[in-house]
Amino acid sequence: MKKPLFVLLALLSASTVPPDVVGARPVMTAQGSATATLTVHAHVVRNCTITATPVDFGNYDPLVANAVQPLDATGGMAITCTKGINPTVELDDGANAQGAVRRMSSGTSFLTYELYLDVGRTIVWGAGADAAALTLNPGTIGGSYNAVAFARVPGGQNVAPGDYDDTVTATVIF
Repeated sequence: MKKPLFVLLALLSASTVPPDVVGARPVMTAQGSATATLTVHAHVVRNCTITATPVDFGNYDPLVANAVQPLDATGGMAITCTKGINPTVELDDGANAQGAVRRMSSGTSFLTYELYLDVGRTIVWGAGADAAALTLNPGTIGGSYNAVAFARVPGGQNVAPGDYDDTVTATVIF
């Protein structure tokens, strides 16, 4: 028995229709979703940097200008710290110190000097537990600070002419 052509065409077209399509319309399925938490992390480190500007006394005249009068100068440090850090700045005694006496050298000759925390040059700036050091208080803003080292070469040191130098290490403790 022969089937009519329209039945064969109907069977043929029914077999080629995808299972999710009825007629010409797609079958809608419910969409799902899932969530996850992505953790993001950074650790801000405690940090400070320090740079120094030199103390340059210029000319020291042991016979006239500085026979009695001291020679004063200033130098400084620029300190930058992470917000919320209260750093302390210490100065060691220098490369040519004899005991706690700071000295600049020129060959075998020495010119004593001192570094102070205050403009009146009464508080010697040092290092260690028993020494006076500078403590900076940034409050809540953090940032940069300029610290001034008030320096003095006492008068009355009759030393040989020449260029006198010393190296002092400035340390920021945070």
